Amino acid sequence: MNNFPKLSLTLLAAVIALAACGKKEEPAAPAAAVESAAAQACGKVTVANMNWQSAEVLAHIDKLILSSGYGCEVELVPGDTMPTLTAMMEKGKPDVAPEAWINAVRQPLDAAVKQGRLHYAAESLKDGGVEGWWIPKYLADAHPEIKTIDDALKQPKLFPAPEVKDKGGIYNCPAGWNCQLTTGNAFKAWGAADKGFVLVNTGSAAGLDGSIAKAYERRQGWLGYYWAPTSILGKYQMVKLDAGVPFDKENFDACNSKADCDNPVKTDWAKAVVFTVVTDRFKQAGGPAFDYLSKRNWGNDTVNQLLAWMSDNQATGEDGARHFLKTQPEIWTTWVSPEVAEKVKASL
Repeated sequence: MNNFPKLSLTLLAAVIALAACGKKEEPAAPAAAVESAAAQACGKVTVANMNWQSAEVLAHIDKLILSSGYGCEVELVPGDTMPTLTAMMEKGKPDVAPEAWINAVRQPLDAAVKQGRLHYAAESLKDGGVEGWWIPKYLADAHPEIKTIDDALKQPKLFPAPEVKDKGGIYNCPAGWNCQLTTGNAFKAWGAADKGFVLVNTGSAAGLDGSIAKAYERRQGWLGYYWAPTSILGKYQMVKLDAGVPFDKENFDACNSKADCDNPVKTDWAKAVVFTVVTDRFKQAGGPAFDYLSKRNWGNDTVNQLLAWMSDNQATGEDGARHFLKTQPEIWTTWVSPEVAEKVKASL
């Protein structure tokens, strides 16, 4: 203050009055300008590029929208569920996990959110990750009486096993996957062997997918384990059977998901809760970019169709992201402001 000229109060008032004389009041900055200025604060953002197809394409969608729409400097970093969420909880990096399947880490993740170190943004998959036993839609349409697993097990002749004559087949999950255990235990819990069925081992994910494709080509019955979102369900319409019973977490965790389960019970599969998780740093700095991630979600049908397109075209995650943004603006433009939407469209 000592360096300022020592003007009298009267003179200072006169100077201010003269400066203001005849000057029009400046209009408030338009919303777009405010949003643009706020986006400057977004700065550098690290986004986890998870190692499965749906998460990969979502990471690239986020990169395109955050960079072209909000001016963020986005870096995609390799990720997987446990390593990524553990790093976010312990080190505050990466900034964003676009598709975090949180069931297995719900307790420590909730604790980190309660402490303010991490935050839940949008529920990435609004209908969650889904698993269970499925049949082809053409078969469900032809046999509307089949709604549950019990209904399907009453008709083994509709689901012929590929190599066992006069037996129905239930296609198992790929070898070494945890769902191979849960499917085998469900087979026992529902007494499928006594009802004329055998377990069909597919060997690999490609083998499981191929069995569905083959059934569709021949319009044959098919019954087995699958999950969503996946490209195969975007290519072939399948119907998930109702388990007919609720999810029994205690018995599922203690026995149905174990290799040495002697007395498995009938239980539904848990709906996988899938969120976008962000660090506190990004929430505080991101401004409108965080608002976008709080609105950005989509359904399994949309994801299945996109993944099917990617598989058919051998497309990368970035290819899939650009295809989605070009062809389905009716979905993604609801996540952003009109000004941001125009920036994104111009960048494609």
